Amino acid sequence: MYGRKVKLRFFFVVLLSLSLILSVYLVLKSLEENVVYFKSPSDVKQIGELKNKKIRIGGMVKKNSIEIINNQVKFIITDFKNEINVTYSGVIPNLFSEGKGVVAEGHLRDRSFFEASKILAKHDENYMPPEVKEAIGENK
Repeated sequence: MYGRKVKLRFFFVVLLSLSLILSVYLVLKSLEENVVYFKSPSDVKQIGELKNKKIRIGGMVKKNSIEIINNQVKFIITDFKNEINVTYSGVIPNLFSEGKGVVAEGHLRDRSFFEASKILAKHDENYMPPEVKEAIGENK
């Protein structure tokens, strides 16, 4: 029926297609584990189940809300509509202060309590991450 060359070409195309599909699947699977979603406090109040996923919550640090006890920092992130309590153990960045923008990365315990594993504040006083600016702009 078909010659040897046609069979080899067909086998090569099938093998190439399968390896491409497998490669794309593996890349997407590895990226899925490293994706971190950004949410504002208002988004956290509206979302479904996110307890086991790592997320980032951004907003402004509420005035007079920072409490430092030993090596643990407790504060409130607000988007001027909703608030979420955050706890963090570790070294806080120099730019972290009340009334400034902050992005905290960690896990959600419930809709009003967040346990941060990182505090991201690697910007100068005038810079605000675009996601935070957009979330605050929508709620003002």
